[in-house]
Amino acid sequence: MANKQVAVIGLGRFGVSTTRTLYNLGHDVLAIDKDEERVQAVLGQCTYAVSAECTNENALRDLGIQDYDVAIITIETNIADSVMACVLLKTIGVNTIVARAKDSLHANTLRRIGVDRVIQPEEEMGTRLGHSLFNASVEEYLEITNNYGVSRYRVPEKLTGITLQEIGFTNSRDSYGITAVALCKGRKVTLNPPVNSKVDAGDFVIVAALDSDLETLDDSADDLPEQI
Repeated sequence: MANKQVAVIGLGRFGVSTTRTLYNLGHDVLAIDKDEERVQAVLGQCTYAVSAECTNENALRDLGIQDYDVAIITIETNIADSVMACVLLKTIGVNTIVARAKDSLHANTLRRIGVDRVIQPEEEMGTRLGHSLFNASVEEYLEITNNYGVSRYRVPEKLTGITLQEIGFTNSRDSYGITAVALCKGRKVTLNPPVNSKVDAGDFVIVAALDSDLETLDDSADDLPEQI
């Protein structure tokens, strides 16, 4: 993937984390905040860091933000500034705009003004926690629809030593409706693994499934006798 030019507006914890990650991935990152102390704190973790007012169109144009591939607005506490910044970026002609939303009303407003991607980190983390709290095998969860998602599934001890097919995984929907997308053995990742692949202790399977089907699979593992 070619390196991109990304502008991050708002240098709170979320903004700094986003800036640092993108910079470490090799992208050209412009970090912007009106607070000079926050700007100074991010030096060395981005390509450029500047103090500027995100609701000032001339200031944004002077930074050349219209030439950037993506602009990420991480402001959430000041909804008016968040919305205004997004409107200005659309007016200026930034290709892709991503914005963080405080709540559903804020999110809907951002979508209505044409923001390409709206993120709600707290809501997403709550969803992940809810799916993993009482299912010890699910360590990560990405919601696709209200009842369907992609999970990082740690294979229970009772299911080790047998094949994906014997567990109930296949490359297509089986009786559990669970698809094995990838098999992770340490640093080795096999996409669309053969159904006769044996699962060992410590392995992970990336699966796509209905939430209810994944719960059924975990319940089935509890009913199996201990491996001898």
